[in-house]
Amino acid sequence: MIQTHSFDIAVVGGGMVGMATALGLAEAGYQVAVIERAEPQPVSGDPRLRVSAINRASQRWLESLGVWARLDPARLSPYDAMAVWDKDSIGKIGFDADSLQEPDLGHIVENDALAYALWQQSLGQERIRRFIGTPERWAQGEREAWLTLDSGDMITARLLLAADGANSWLRQQAQIPLTFRDYGHHALVATIECQQPHQRIARQVFLPDGPLALLPLADPHRCSIVWSQAPDQAAERAQMAPDAFGQALTVASDARLGALSLVSERAMFPLTMRYAQDFVRPRLALLGDAAHTIHPLAGQGVNLGLGDGLKLVETLSAVRGSDWDIGDERLLQRYGRARKAAAQEMLAAMEGLRWLFAGSHPLKKGLRDLGLNLVDRAGPVKNQLLKKALGLDAR
Repeated sequence: MIQTHSFDIAVVGGGMVGMATALGLAEAGYQVAVIERAEPQPVSGDPRLRVSAINRASQRWLESLGVWARLDPARLSPYDAMAVWDKDSIGKIGFDADSLQEPDLGHIVENDALAYALWQQSLGQERIRRFIGTPERWAQGEREAWLTLDSGDMITARLLLAADGANSWLRQQAQIPLTFRDYGHHALVATIECQQPHQRIARQVFLPDGPLALLPLADPHRCSIVWSQAPDQAAERAQMAPDAFGQALTVASDARLGALSLVSERAMFPLTMRYAQDFVRPRLALLGDAAHTIHPLAGQGVNLGLGDGLKLVETLSAVRGSDWDIGDERLLQRYGRARKAAAQEMLAAMEGLRWLFAGSHPLKKGLRDLGLNLVDRAGPVKNQLLKKALGLDAR
């Protein structure tokens, strides 16, 4: 039987950003619907290929939502330091938690594990109702918006949130234009075993054909890799014999962790920059990858999305119980202006780093060496960069 369900807010996309935002809004007193294609499942066994580096600001929000405590400590991978260097060069920089008197610099978390923890936390929140399915039709009126799901159910809400990923259906329905740029790289991801323990250090080496990140996992001899490179090169390396792939990785990483070997499947995905022209419209706001995608160079994509969710929760919490219509574009622009600025800053930084570290031109190489080594020796500057990465600069 087809039913109509009314809510304050409907979130399309119950992944990491969408469900965290729903939990925050529910705690603020709003009635929230979450529409997700499939219910997240428990994570067990070997680490999943897709992981994220969760910074301090994101961790604190997840802790406040009660989600962090639901993550299995045996699958959480805190890291205490970062080592960054330029291949075949003297340029290098290091960061460590002690310099900021922080317990660590963040945690490597499996995306599926975090999505499951968020979903489980939502089960105890009576102001959230979860719908399994996909929206098929969207309409907007003066006072509310409507979604019709493939089940036939209809949802009405004063505000819709698009948290449905880079190819957002809701963004497309609203005909919001995108600025789009193909980075010309694919990311090759896998889990590897290291001869030497990673010592809870996140490592990144800039190669002429793209950066390679080695992210420490809970097992002291295992890392998750993200290797950005040209699509044809990524495809070739994805088909290499495991031994040959391990040798190529060992050479690329300057054998910093000794011999490396493949212990998982390999997966590839294209890297593209997307930036929505508008983050808000009347009765609609975009969050996370629906609003922006960036190069994984600094591992800040999920943190940027969680920052969107936190800012929207703060914006709507401030007007709870007032005469404000939460779908009013004037109110939503408080969120939109702040998060567009944050996304623009991150996109510009990634573009600058990507240009500087691309290729092996002698002038660029000299600039890289000079810049990295100067910053490495400049304590206050380095600490400010570290605070920015941890999300502590505005705290």
